[in-house]
Amino acid sequence: MNGPIRRIAGFLFIAFGLLLLNVTYIQAIATSTYRDNPLNPRVAASISGKERGLIVTSDGTILARSIADPGDPSRFAREYPEGPVYAQVVGYSSLLFGDEGLERVYADDLRSRRDLTVSDVINALMGRDLRPKSLELTLDNGLQQAAFDAMGDNTGAVVAIDPKTGAVLAMVSTPSYNPEVMLAPNATELRGGLLDDPDEPLANRAVSRTYPPGSTFKVVVASSAVENGIAGPTTTFHDPIEFPLPGSTSTISNYDRGPCGDGTTVTLAEAFRKSCNTIFATLGLQVGAQTLYDTAVSFSFDEPVRFDLPTQQSFFPDPSDLDGPALAQSSIGGRDVRATPLEMALVAATISNDGNLMQPYLVSRVVDATGKTVSEVTPEIRTTAISAATATIVSQMMEEVVASGTGTRATVPNVRVAGKTGTSDASSGSPAVWFIGFAPVDDPTIAIAVVVLNGGEDATGGSVAAPIAGEVLRYWLQP
Repeated sequence: MNGPIRRIAGFLFIAFGLLLLNVTYIQAIATSTYRDNPLNPRVAASISGKERGLIVTSDGTILARSIADPGDPSRFAREYPEGPVYAQVVGYSSLLFGDEGLERVYADDLRSRRDLTVSDVINALMGRDLRPKSLELTLDNGLQQAAFDAMGDNTGAVVAIDPKTGAVLAMVSTPSYNPEVMLAPNATELRGGLLDDPDEPLANRAVSRTYPPGSTFKVVVASSAVENGIAGPTTTFHDPIEFPLPGSTSTISNYDRGPCGDGTTVTLAEAFRKSCNTIFATLGLQVGAQTLYDTAVSFSFDEPVRFDLPTQQSFFPDPSDLDGPALAQSSIGGRDVRATPLEMALVAATISNDGNLMQPYLVSRVVDATGKTVSEVTPEIRTTAISAATATIVSQMMEEVVASGTGTRATVPNVRVAGKTGTSDASSGSPAVWFIGFAPVDDPTIAIAVVVLNGGEDATGGSVAAPIAGEVLRYWLQP
């Protein structure tokens, strides 16, 4: 055999060897990846029409259910009675597009296992119940509806949490959509329109998008300063009209372009109440990059959040990336700082809960077809971000924000409400405007975060987000 033929034979031998290895990998190692992929038409066909369990709120409102086909009781159609109000949380289960939201995360629990696979047949022979399980959520239907109505035509999100347990009481993302369009005869066309919509109705802005938190991040900065003995409510600061960024010709100004107080000195409590950028830029430099970073991490920035839905990680820059100007800008929630609404609701909840950040959760129980509890969440402390003493001091400053500061439009008659407004940089257009808070101050039962993205160029957290928060809080606190 001459040289060219040997080379060709060797090449073919290697090629066939690689093909054999690839087939072996697909069939023996990666088989479950392909078999269980919802885009696999065999899987989709086997699951389509199967009964799925209920998804219900804490007060029993049905959010998803399977209805038997009158012509063929062995086949079922999925329904979403509350439509757009819960769309991004519950998601959908579709033959064409697979599962999304809780329908995807809890698919193994929700779907019937009868006649699905060989293993299911074996489980049936062993006497195991193959009927679908159901989910009980922590969401309160009335509060969810109130938050959805309060958002109206705004683009943004609302997250409300029980600060003592971490249970999510409401989670709204707007604009929304009706999950049943994914099951319609013209679903491909309708879904295409949703995907092309620049307002992203399919996105769950509460957990899957991050935004500059603006002045709501001053809660973290103030907590860091108090916790580390750097400043307290009565600490006084020089009160300039502008704060010159170190080593730069740029400056940081307050919202009204004037001084925070009388132009001479101002206390931290007053600067917090009025949300003064000049003072918090100064304070951030005094706290220092490493200390502020450590506090942000204790509030779960730069940490993956274990949750029932896929969640974006909130971000605070590494101390090595924070020179003077960057640290000053980050200290007012600007520059590269980013947070999800869930994260900022956790910040408010932590302040209200003596500095303890509870593990957030959305599904409280999984129950079997007989109603027996299969699994149930026990509230747990994720971390102690700050001391109870620091939390009390920051809580008092937050209460003054709502009583007589930038957050007065979040007030609830005869209830002590604490909060903080925030308005991000609007240099690229309409700012992200925020309100975070909790109530009642003396015995908190709800912590909330509201973000609005399309309030207009002159929108502020106090003028746009605080009124939405006020409506939600009033519903919860004055039934």
